Amino acid sequence: MTDVINPSTPQSEVSQNITPVTQRPRRLRRTETLRRMVRENTLRVEDLIYPLFVMEGEAQRETIPSMPGCDRYTLDLLLQEVREVYELGIGAIALFPLIPSAQKDNAGTESYNPDGLIPRAVQTIKQAVPDILIITDVALDPYSSEGHDGIVQDGKILNDETVAVLVKQALVQAEAGADFVAPSDMMDGRVGAIRQALDAEGWINVGILAYSAKYASAYYGPFRDALDSAPKFGDKKTYQMDAANAREAIKEVELDIAEGADIVMVKPALAYLDIIYQIKQRTNLPVAAYNVSGEYAMIKAAAEQGWIDEKKVILETLTSMKRAGADLILTYFAKEVALMLR
Repeated sequence: MTDVINPSTPQSEVSQNITPVTQRPRRLRRTETLRRMVRENTLRVEDLIYPLFVMEGEAQRETIPSMPGCDRYTLDLLLQEVREVYELGIGAIALFPLIPSAQKDNAGTESYNPDGLIPRAVQTIKQAVPDILIITDVALDPYSSEGHDGIVQDGKILNDETVAVLVKQALVQAEAGADFVAPSDMMDGRVGAIRQALDAEGWINVGILAYSAKYASAYYGPFRDALDSAPKFGDKKTYQMDAANAREAIKEVELDIAEGADIVMVKPALAYLDIIYQIKQRTNLPVAAYNVSGEYAMIKAAAEQGWIDEKKVILETLTSMKRAGADLILTYFAKEVALMLR
């Protein structure tokens, strides 16, 4: 056991009793300026993609109770939000629609309506803020009467029939002006089918941000509240990934890359930092992470109770995703973080 040094012991004797330390990592932590200079990972506003919810109507803005600080916007008010975040330096948004129940059916036919909510939103935003990048969600769940990401038959989710609809949806979004289409459905082969169709129609510059490793997670609850898109029966475990699997994520990413993905994504992010890290080690493509609604809601709820320092926890959480290897982060905190970093 190491002897305890008596405070009254002369300094010369104290020095003789201490083993010399040759490595002192604390030297590089001594001041804030020094810490910034040697910082390994830095969160930047350019890393952020801002998810936004759009709905039909005019001059309406609805709060989402399970996502404090997030709202659904009609298109006229959405434009104000888009202009504001672009001025803050956020260069990309991801659009998600709240579709009226009357427009939903099992085949998700509204998803490829060229006059539908998302195509109109893309066109309007591009006219008003032409330089912002628009990412559109490719999936059936917002349009499905069953709340699933695919066509349902006898209680099962059909794969190839769903992919055919997803292709139509992606083409309509590309024609409207989307910069990236983002298939989030986890149907097999959909990235390749979408890439082939986009190229055949001349949309060679429209990118694919693939939800490559999307897990069947309990963290999605608030998002489904926002879009009224919860499944009407069962769950999504036959197409979204098992939370216990890591090797399978690598397989899914490799398949999407081979099929033509430009960016691969892990969803959720916080409970899957190890997956982000492993994927980053295996690809030179940009890797995105989705800081999902449940992760957002937990921080907001704890902050409302006064249990945490909200701003510090937000920055620490997003920085952990950068440290794991994420190049881009979809986060509902994007606007708040842009203001913090400013």
